[in-house]
Amino acid sequence: MTPPPPVSLVLTVLNEARTIPSFLASVREQTSVPTEIVVVDGGSTDDTVAILRKWTPPGGCTMSVVSAPGAGISEGRNRAVRAAAHDIVLVTDGGTVLEPRWVERMRAAFDRETEPTVVGGFFRPVGAAFMERAIACTGTPRREEVSEATFLPSSRSFAFTKNAWESAGGYPEWLDYCEDLVFDLRLKERGNTFAFVPDAVVTWSARSSLPGFMKQYYRYARGDGKAGLWPKRHAVRYAAYATGLALTGASFAQPWVLVPLVVGFAAYTSKFVRRVFARRDQFGALTPLALGLAPVIVVAGDIAKMAGYPVGVRWRARRHPAESEV
Repeated sequence: MTPPPPVSLVLTVLNEARTIPSFLASVREQTSVPTEIVVVDGGSTDDTVAILRKWTPPGGCTMSVVSAPGAGISEGRNRAVRAAAHDIVLVTDGGTVLEPRWVERMRAAFDRETEPTVVGGFFRPVGAAFMERAIACTGTPRREEVSEATFLPSSRSFAFTKNAWESAGGYPEWLDYCEDLVFDLRLKERGNTFAFVPDAVVTWSARSSLPGFMKQYYRYARGDGKAGLWPKRHAVRYAAYATGLALTGASFAQPWVLVPLVVGFAAYTSKFVRRVFARRDQFGALTPLALGLAPVIVVAGDIAKMAGYPVGVRWRARRHPAESEV
């Protein structure tokens, strides 16, 4: 029997002392451990590095910790990939937990007849606190919503060959957010073959408060603007909310105008409400509250996106096109 190919697991961390023990425990529980783990620390001021250095990897696995104070996510990932000893590189985040067969399934995907050079796994929302679960379950698509043909993998659950990484020029270090989407698009443009492995799952937790969530989505949208991503999608959002505000104003003179407004809003938010309902086992008796919060979370995220996107567009306009090329 041919032994499985060696793989390197890489990730970046920054002040992950609260979450990294769960991640390390999930590595130990893998049915097939990575050959090596390379962690790049961006300058943690808590006990993250101490926890990593004290940890003993399972048999057949080694781990190295690279200190890179001030390194952003893209730079950190690129440094980790360069330091990796093996051609197949698995990527995740320090705040995730790997389900037991994640490494096995990601590794096995490279044996497919299509000979993929890029593999996208999937992710499942969890959370210790109610608000973490409500935000994560509202914002995370279900498997049924994802098209394999158009899916752009998240670096929470991702893998590629070093040649594929080199063909795309690595992660874009000029971006602080949305870097994995730009990297995905570059990989596609360079002709890499993608495989989607929905049963290779990691779990993750969202922000624990609405202000924290809005700050995160402001940054995501700012990243979209910097990278020139999804201009039509953002334009539609501005138009929809402008129309909503106009109808709200008109309703003071013509109350019937509220009917299409309410119907339109219900239709827009229904997808997100269905996501929460499908995951109602995570909420129990608090399911009605989670369902009621879903539209609030959607609107809060949209406001943050509409604030962040023009900031990114302005940044892009001030840079030379070569610096912000997707």
